[in-house]
Parts: sequence; C-alpha cells; structure tokens
Amino acid sequence: MEVAFGHPVSLKPIQTKYCPGCGHGVIHRLVAEVVDELGVQAKSIIMNPVGCSIWADLYFDFDSVQPAHGRTPAAATGVKRCLPDHLVVCYQGDGDLAAIGTAEIIHAANRGEKFTAIFVNNAIYGMTGGQMAPTTLVGQKATTAPYGRDPGVAGMGYPIRVCELLATLGGTRYLARGSVHNAVNVRKTKQYIKKAFEAQMRGLGFGMVEILSPCPTNWQMGPIEAEEWLERNMVPYYPLGEIKNTLEAAAGEAPAGAR
Repeated sequence: MEVAFGHPVSLKPIQTKYCPGCGHGVIHRLVAEVVDELGVQAKSIIMNPVGCSIWADLYFDFDSVQPAHGRTPAAATGVKRCLPDHLVVCYQGDGDLAAIGTAEIIHAANRGEKFTAIFVNNAIYGMTGGQMAPTTLVGQKATTAPYGRDPGVAGMGYPIRVCELLATLGGTRYLARGSVHNAVNVRKTKQYIKKAFEAQMRGLGFGMVEILSPCPTNWQMGPIEAEEWLERNMVPYYPLGEIKNTLEAAAGEAPAGAR
C-alpha cells in the first residue's frame, strides 16, 4: 500500500525543545518535506545560528554549520562557493538576520549569492527573553519596550520589512513571505520554500522566504490567541505572497551548465 503521509526522512523523530505553539516545528517540517521531495538530503546543509534556530541541527538529518551570531550569510557564502552543487539553507530569526546580521544579509543578497535564507519573523527576540526586535510592531510590548514600541518620542524606530528592503537589490531573484498560523498558509509557505530551493539548485541566484511565526511564550498569549493575534496584527503590516520573482528572467541569463 502506498504511503500517503508520514514523518519526513530528513527530520529526526525526536521530541522538540520548542515552546508550545511555536512555529519553528512546523517550519522545520516544511523544510524537511521539500528536501525529501527534491531528493537532495545527501547534498543539503543547514546553517543554524544563535537564537531559537540554534536547535535546528538537532532535528534535521543532514549536515549543519553553526556560524557566529549574525554571520550566517557570510558562512553560507563560503560553503556554497565551495560546494556549488549542494542545497545551502540559512535558517535565521529576526535578531540574527535583521539586527546583528543586517549587513551580512544585505551584501550577500546584493551579490546574488546562490543560497536560500529561511527568515523566521516572530516580531520578538525569542531565546533571550522577549526583547524588542527590528520586526516588533509599533505599539507591541516587549521587555525592552514595556509600554509598546514607540518610534516617535522614545525613538525606537519602525519595524523593518526585510523582503521589501531586499527587493530593491539587483542580486535578489526570489523573495516571498508566508505564514504558519493556519493550514492554508502552511501549504502556501511550503510552495514558496520549494520554489526557492528549486531555484537555488538551478543556480538562479539569491532567494529568501520570510515566514511569520507565532511566539506565544514571549507574546504572553495562549497558542490559539497567538495565531489570531498574528493574523490580525502582523499580516496587515507584513503582507503575504511573492514579493519579488525574477526567476524566469534569471533562467534565461544563467549559464547552460547551471540550468
């Protein structure tokens, strides 16, 4: 009998360390499912830096590299250039990618480095106790913004839309934003991840999939309330869908050996 559904081969069958309601487990499964479907487990490398994503190497059943905080794109550049036939995935949170690693991701994207970033945006610093992140919404409370993010009097700045920022760069080929707050968007997010991975394996340039993810623990909400809060507050500010897709044009420009 054909198996219609099962545990991904590329995901180890172990108990998760993530908090109840956290989106990382769902995102891990999506990445593993796509790796399995593309048949690239033996040639996949996950780059998991500091933050909640630091646990990723425990769960994925393929090679991993743990870069210094914020240096994930720089490390991925070296790995991908040495192993151009491998699938190199930067699995980053909003602190690693959009704060300490801002320069790294911008310049790697601008160079058109041929790896894929999976950017988990939960609008908070999860591992270190719930401090304000570059993606924290205006008015959203954090341990370092107890009255809510205030871009005016308190000078806390505005939340950064990373996909839209990177879309202005010539080296970016595929940028999409998905979410894992309900089943419909989980399916759409998987499609974005698969398209980005396929583009990388074809050598078409830099790609990133930003994924809105709930953090019930640091939002101080129950899991269901967190999913509802995400849809009500994050989705309007961080619109879902493909933000930039120039893969067709890139395919025409790519050398014959890269197609």
